[in-house]
Amino acid sequence: MSAFSFKEATVSSFHEGLRTKTVTGTALAGWYLERIEALNNQGPSLQAVVTVSPFAMEEARALDEYFERTGTLKGPLHGVPVLVKDQAETAGIRTTFGSRAFAEYVPDQDATLIKRLREAGAIVIAKTSMCDFAAGWFSFSSMTDHTKNPYDLDRESGGSSAGTGAGIAANFGLIGIGEDTGGSIRLPSSFNNVFGLRVTTGLISRNGFSPLVHFQDTAGPITRTVQDAAKLMDVLVGFDRGDAFTSAAGLTSDAGRYEAALDGARMQQYRVGVVANAFGPDADPDSAPVNDKVRATVAWLKEQGVAVVEELNIPDLDRWIADTSLYAVQSKKDINAFLAKRPNAPVKHFEDIYEARLFHPMNDLFHDIHEGPAEPENEEGYYRMRVRQEEFRRALLYLMVDNDVDFLLYPTVQVLPPTREALRSGKWTSLAFPTNTVIASQSGLPAMSVPAGFAGHLPVGFELVGKPFAEADLLRFAHDYERQASPRKEPAL
Repeated sequence: MSAFSFKEATVSSFHEGLRTKTVTGTALAGWYLERIEALNNQGPSLQAVVTVSPFAMEEARALDEYFERTGTLKGPLHGVPVLVKDQAETAGIRTTFGSRAFAEYVPDQDATLIKRLREAGAIVIAKTSMCDFAAGWFSFSSMTDHTKNPYDLDRESGGSSAGTGAGIAANFGLIGIGEDTGGSIRLPSSFNNVFGLRVTTGLISRNGFSPLVHFQDTAGPITRTVQDAAKLMDVLVGFDRGDAFTSAAGLTSDAGRYEAALDGARMQQYRVGVVANAFGPDADPDSAPVNDKVRATVAWLKEQGVAVVEELNIPDLDRWIADTSLYAVQSKKDINAFLAKRPNAPVKHFEDIYEARLFHPMNDLFHDIHEGPAEPENEEGYYRMRVRQEEFRRALLYLMVDNDVDFLLYPTVQVLPPTREALRSGKWTSLAFPTNTVIASQSGLPAMSVPAGFAGHLPVGFELVGKPFAEADLLRFAHDYERQASPRKEPAL
């Protein structure tokens, strides 16, 4: 009987270990907690974890006792330690939303997603770092400062789900939860050599998550394997009376069948269109290595027999992105509405946080939100921007159908993970950062960041954008790609 491997464990390998008695849930949770202490709080000090659950070991022991007594798993995620972005409220566990203003805030209710995880037998082992109120593409947070990239400690781990991306890469938990408004699942997934899925908005409840742009916000999986992402989808997708957007879950026939859909998956079943004008300039030293790696991946896909349509273009792409960007316009109202519903919140308005400077000084999007309107509906041009999002989606779907492709493909981010020095020098601001993740976010389409491999020692990801409710197809393609390409490599920590 082979020994259980804690590093790079999967849900399936863990559950097989339970059945063969080569591991217990208590041992796995304890291993992760020791690793968080050694690598997050000490050693390289990744700063990926904000709060460790005080209940994790107690819950693990209770689940071990249940399995010993019954011989059955309590649910599909029985005993699985999960890293959860600190954007989701967790009853009895501090929830900060990345802001020092909430350093002492302990909710009395779980977010709907957390309830679903618990019902499936999962253990919330830790809450992970995020930039203040998820406002930006970087990891700077007034709670945790800068979350380091485990592949290069001087570089950015990506935001806003920085801690989940870095923590899953560094083996701080078995699976992870992120949240994506403009790219906050996919960007850190690309920077940390893991898989991240942004779902069609409404498939997963946002009830109990702090918002940024409510009609773009969605939670989702960040995992080391596609199968684990599919397992999470089977637990998370579904209707929630507390989030009217989840009526969308009634429009898909794939709910509860995402893992089953992986059986027999073949990349060659799909046609892929490569969007040439979503690559950065080849003359840019930050973009050139990304371009080379993604183009090499495209060439490899063609060698494997995947039908690839190259040199597609999204006409006026920069204009589309600018016309559909509502972060500075919408966020103040959405954050204020969230705070107003929480009688125990230490602050009641976004301006309270802003005026007290209870946010990281590098979080430049906070200034844009501060300058934005309290009532965006009264702003000239607001409804035009909302309509432009619909038109953007239609333009992308037209491009797919006209070229008979299932997915659009391009680099998740046009540049390598930035150094902290580059960010502090002001090389990029949030709204000017060249992340392609905004394409799917601002058009309301599902998308997945998939590891392409490495440019030197730095991870590079490519993004697949699908049609509405194409999550099962995205997972199928990525699963077969993962099986053949083996792009995942753990960091040398």
